[in-house]
Amino acid sequence: MSRRDVRVLQVAASDITIAKLLVPLINNLKANGYEVESACADGRFAQELNGKGYVVHTLPMSRSLSPWKTLKAIWALYRLLRREKYDIVHVHTPVAAGVGRLAAKLAGTPTVIYTAHGFYFHDLMKPWARRATILFERILGRFTHMLFTQSTEDAQAAVQYGIAPQQRVVWISNGVDINRFKPRTDNSAVRERFGLKEDELVVGFVGRLVREKGILELLEAMRRAGERIPNLVLLVAGDNKTGGDRDVETQAVVHQYLSSTELPFRVEFTGFIDDVEEMMQALDVFVLPSYREGMPRTIIEAMASGKPVVASDIRGCREEVSHGETGLLVPVRDADALGRAIVDVLHSPELAKSMGEKGRERAEQYFDEQMVMERQLWHYARLVSERHPALASPKTDSMRMPKGQTPDDSSR
Repeated sequence: MSRRDVRVLQVAASDITIAKLLVPLINNLKANGYEVESACADGRFAQELNGKGYVVHTLPMSRSLSPWKTLKAIWALYRLLRREKYDIVHVHTPVAAGVGRLAAKLAGTPTVIYTAHGFYFHDLMKPWARRATILFERILGRFTHMLFTQSTEDAQAAVQYGIAPQQRVVWISNGVDINRFKPRTDNSAVRERFGLKEDELVVGFVGRLVREKGILELLEAMRRAGERIPNLVLLVAGDNKTGGDRDVETQAVVHQYLSSTELPFRVEFTGFIDDVEEMMQALDVFVLPSYREGMPRTIIEAMASGKPVVASDIRGCREEVSHGETGLLVPVRDADALGRAIVDVLHSPELAKSMGEKGRERAEQYFDEQMVMERQLWHYARLVSERHPALASPKTDSMRMPKGQTPDDSSR
């Protein structure tokens, strides 16, 4: 009997996750002999990917925790899994990870991989909600054959809370294409594109306008910083439309704040952009004041672009930012500390330059996307050899274990 390719389904709630985060993994798997398809909610990115030759199944997936929507998503995914009989289902993002693992268990899918881009539970949750979320992860962990975590703290938490045994937990980190995100000396054209003047100092934010991203604290911090620094601009890349996200109330507060307050700084909204690497060139400092993250990609993008970073002192951010060297870490929900950190960086051009240079070095050393791919490919190959020996891909049989494949090996 001749060997056939291992069939893999990548599952995420949103098509933007597939398009912006998972395409490099999909490409690397396909290059190594795997047959890879995806499943997510419908949208323009799903249609674009299908047009480029990727196979994307659109299902009634949602970020919402609505019981009815969740049941519909489980049923739709179950039917797809029963029909297509994939060998491996790889799930991503909190809600899709739950839906995907339950559907895979019901459908009898042989192997399930879960990438925890950031466990949903965190220290700021109400104790009962945190305990319930951990319990849910422990239950779903019984249906998970391998758990990839992007942050070392999540890898440690997975073992500590009994979500998965040590031998099934793999730290993979996070990374970007460091050739795409890199420092440039001339940013005048980019600044002109975003309507920025030569003498303005630019603070950048990339993300959804939701409360947990710290957008309200950022606005207050900018107000305080603007009282000390003239010509200050906040450049925001992300969806600024109400009605399209889970936290419509926060978006309304943001727009009310901007329209009703005399601000000592200017705000420019770009909306969603595909070329974040261009925006990064226009910044003097990048800021991410989130309440909860996994291993934020935007910080790595900023560091690779040679920009200093100010971020919350939380899981993931503190693994990426070396405090005092590549940026500054501040307490969560502390607008005053956030404002002071922004001022400290912008008031010292030499410090900002040094942080940017060291950030680039750190990105090259620890957060090169290719290293993340190698870790995943090696463990994919190991899973296939253990659980699907008749299907083992000849391209990955001889791969050597990549360096730093566990959190203990990280030199951070």
